[in-house]
Formats: sequence, structure tokens, C-alpha cells
Amino acid sequence: MKQRALALAFVAMSLAACQTTGPATEDVTAAPDPPAFVEAACGGCHAVQPPFLSPNPQAPTFEAIANRDGLSEDTLAEWLADAHNYPEVMDFDLEPGQIDAVAEYMITLRRGDYRVVK
Repeated sequence: MKQRALALAFVAMSLAACQTTGPATEDVTAAPDPPAFVEAACGGCHAVQPPFLSPNPQAPTFEAIANRDGLSEDTLAEWLADAHNYPEVMDFDLEPGQIDAVAEYMITLRRGDYRVVK
């Protein structure tokens, strides 16, 4: 009787190991690729694509920045064009078209539940 119970348990575990997971319950959309220059200009410190972590732990990911309260594409572009909070580590220049491209890309990283705060 004990052998039969062990055999049934073994068969049940073997069958369970062969199961596949069901479809994701959440609609997961892949993030678009960033403009080609973004990785070179920003990727040394920031994770420019989810789900990666920033190389510099003190630098927020682009996704985290895009999901900050009150941020719009315009305010982000203005911030990128003006002086940065950390000029000694964020000493770079972007052309106006590049600034707009970065801001436009970053806004695509917003989560589906993001709400614009007015």
C-alpha cells in the first residue's frame, strides 16, 4: 500500500512538473526602442529601457522619471534643455531635436495607470 501511495505521488509530481503556465493576466506591451543616441548619451548612468536597473544606483531609470507626478513631455524637455541638478555628473549637451526625441521616448515609458496631476 505504501509503495502504491509513493508511486501515485511520484506520478502526480511528474505531471505537475510538465505543466506550462497560463497566459499573462495583464496585457504587457514591450517598450519601444529608444533613439539611437540615447544609450550613448544617457545609458552610462540611467537605465534607458525597462526592466533594467541603472548602472549608477543614484540615477533613476527613465521609466521612473516618466512616471513622476506632474511630469509632461514639455516640462521634461525644458528640464533636459536647462541646467541639471548635478552639473558635475550630467555635463552633456543635446541638440533641440535630440531633447524632443528623448522627452517623447521617455513619455512612452509611462505605466498604464499613470494619471496626469494638474
